[in-house]
Amino acid sequence: MDTLPLEIYPVDVVRDIDRCAIDTHGIPGYTLMTRAAESALAAIDGQFPAARCWLVLAGPGNNAGDAYVLARLARARGIDVTLMTLADPAGLGGDAATAAADYREAGGTTVDFDGALPTGHDLIVDGVFCSGLVREVGGRYAAVIEQAIAAPAPIVALDIPSGVAGDSGAALGTAVEAALTVAFVGLKAGYFLGEGIDRCGRLVFAGLDVPEVCYPRERALLERIPDDAVARHLSPRRRNAHKGDFGHVVIVGGAQGMPGAALMAGKAALRSGAGRVSVATHPEHAGSFVAACPELMVTGVRDADELTDYAGRADVVALGPGLGDDAWSQQVFAAARQLPVPAVWDAGALTLLAGSPGRHRDRIITPHPGEAARLLERSTAAVQADRLAALQDLVAAVGGVVVLKGACTLVGTAEARPFVSTRGNPGMATAGAGDILTGIIAGLRAQGLPSPLAAVLGVDVHAGAGDLAAEAGERGLIATDLLAGLRRMLNP
Repeated sequence: MDTLPLEIYPVDVVRDIDRCAIDTHGIPGYTLMTRAAESALAAIDGQFPAARCWLVLAGPGNNAGDAYVLARLARARGIDVTLMTLADPAGLGGDAATAAADYREAGGTTVDFDGALPTGHDLIVDGVFCSGLVREVGGRYAAVIEQAIAAPAPIVALDIPSGVAGDSGAALGTAVEAALTVAFVGLKAGYFLGEGIDRCGRLVFAGLDVPEVCYPRERALLERIPDDAVARHLSPRRRNAHKGDFGHVVIVGGAQGMPGAALMAGKAALRSGAGRVSVATHPEHAGSFVAACPELMVTGVRDADELTDYAGRADVVALGPGLGDDAWSQQVFAAARQLPVPAVWDAGALTLLAGSPGRHRDRIITPHPGEAARLLERSTAAVQADRLAALQDLVAAVGGVVVLKGACTLVGTAEARPFVSTRGNPGMATAGAGDILTGIIAGLRAQGLPSPLAAVLGVDVHAGAGDLAAEAGERGLIATDLLAGLRRMLNP
């Protein structure tokens, strides 16, 4: 299989790429279809080598052509294939019709869906709908998808799980839950948004040898954070470097009774390479911070004037971990938002920002979906239903850099197309993980990285550290488990 590309396209652009290969570069459509089926066969061999009894579902469109070719190739390998048609093969056109004819000529037979899927198969291949689907799935197609989901056999989706919208990732009524999705020609945005994140399972890519010139990179909708992003942008340190070269982060947070978030953010900033990290917190916590992490410089601030004096010398202020809506939190928030230094805002700072909107010349905000919903005055469900639109609306509303956290975290600015993270795992859905991210981004920003780059690298490092922590298991992972992986991620 090919390496996942960086560019992620709308469905209509992928269709144009396909057309470019056929019309401009003379690659027959049936050749591309055959390459797609060969790639799917190789992917199945890699993930499900013991599967020898397949149920292949062929729908009404071009995706059926991929299914027919794959079924023919699998039969030639001695695999027991049942090909179930969900639409009359006589209604297929073009290359799909050729694929169906070749399958029959090779001795393959088909069965019609009679209301129930046959049992006893150890693999189901989904060739029902393609990525261009826009209507809700209903009738017999919905019945097939729901029965396939309920079956014990894993599902392999050809190009996209049927029922997933290629541009938004929405489940159109119902959608296949694949264990493996083999993407063809170009990455579609729906793999990384909405329900598509869960429904695709493991995602692999086959470019089908489409010429590079066919890919209009300026028309990409999203860009995947490169796997080597850290190595590209964090060079080895000079031998005569000193701590002053790597910036001073001040964490502002930890209201009365809530010290943990600010402590975790401070530790993460240190582990991210900041030269000095200070914490401005409620006076009752100062002693406990020093005991928990002696590398942190800590002071208890009683009011806005003390905070301004203390944090005004910082290179970056990370505002929000452990802030509440009490009088102390509101005072330090009001003072910190006026500081003329780069800032990272999270947690309590975002709640206070929602009640008092404003822009900042150099700010990174890191909302989770609930915080994004408060900032946009819409429901969390609406944010999750269209995360890309929510990201763009947040950028327009508050400016700066926006990190919309969650599975496949998004990073957006007004100046460039958004980035999406393809690292990370569900074990990171735990209290405090966002505070670790805040500290990482602040630590990278303090080392001189521009805010957009600090946010992108911070998201990547955070997710990668989460994956390292999850090697011991996702369930039971806690936020501070990520700290151990930061040095590995930051020193590739």
